[in-house]
Order: sequence, then C-alpha cells, then structure tokens
Amino acid sequence: MGFFKRFTKPKVGVLLTISSNTIGLGEDLSATITVSSREEFEASEVRAELLCVERRRRERWVYNERLQRKVRRVYWDVATLHSAYPKAGGKMHIVPGFKKTFSVTVNIPAGGRESFDGLDANVRWSIKGVVAIKGRPDATSETLELQVVKPTIITASSREKEVMAPCDYCGSLYPQTATSCANCGAPRKSVDAR
Repeated sequence: MGFFKRFTKPKVGVLLTISSNTIGLGEDLSATITVSSREEFEASEVRAELLCVERRRRERWVYNERLQRKVRRVYWDVATLHSAYPKAGGKMHIVPGFKKTFSVTVNIPAGGRESFDGLDANVRWSIKGVVAIKGRPDATSETLELQVVKPTIITASSREKEVMAPCDYCGSLYPQTATSCANCGAPRKSVDAR
C-alpha cells in the first residue's frame, strides 16, 4: 500500500437502509448495509454505528482583560448517552465490482431517552453504516437521524371501540366517558337531571 493511500478512504459506496425512521424505546431496528466497491482492499468488518447524544446549553462568566469586566460565555455540553456497534460482516477481501448487502439488527435500549429538540437542550439518535479498514480511514454511509419515542402499549380496552355521545348543547360527538364536551366545553348532564 502506498504512503498516501493510508490517508484516503477507499473508493467504495456504503448505503444504509432502515426499516423506519421512528422507533420506540426497547424495540429492534432492522437495517441493511449495501457495500459496492471500485477498489481492492482488506476490510476488517462491516458494522452499524448507533449513537445517542445529548447537548445542553450552558453559560459561564469569564473575566475579559480588554473590557476589564466579566462577560457571559455560552457553550454547549455534549454527552454520549448510548452507543452501539453491531457487526453485520467480518473480515473480508474486497475487489473492484464487489457488491453485497448485509443485514443487521440494532436494539434501542428500553432505559434510553426519547428524542427531543429544545432551545436549551436536545437528545438526538443517529445511525450510519461503516466499512472498517485497518490502517486507512473507514468508509461510511450517510448518517440517518432516528426519532425515538415512548413505546406504544396496546391494551385490550384500547382496542375496543369508544362509545360516543352527542352534546346536549352543541350536538357534536364526544366520548361517553368524558365529563365535558371537547367542542364547546359544556359539562355533561347527569342522568338524574333528565
């Protein structure tokens, strides 16, 4: 291998495809990594990289010599809350014209944090496909952002159809279990009052 090749990525395309961009905590995400090469090289592994990063806005007061007073500095604290590197393929010799699709399953931990984006803080989940090459920079796919949400729990009562009742004031339908109309806000008349 030439000296300059150590600093360049191989000519290889890496495409990550995921089953869904939205996934619940504790669920498994299915993904495929398609590798297509235009160069010969030795790959040490094919893997997915899952990251959950939290950023929080912070401020501190620092003394400014030029202004002769303390000034406020805003900065972002960055912390990796979770990372996983599930392996899709092992060591292999890749030649020009090579094209193969690898399957991988990534678990989103049940105790993880949901995605959110706020003014002063955010939690972001991302995933990418990687072809690792010993002694050279890794070839990576585009990084995809995931929307991680609370898991959905389906109970027997939620599967039953909700009975609707007409409002005595405006006539719109609202759940029979509600105490007031969702449309006009009028309280529900009790059965004894009729």
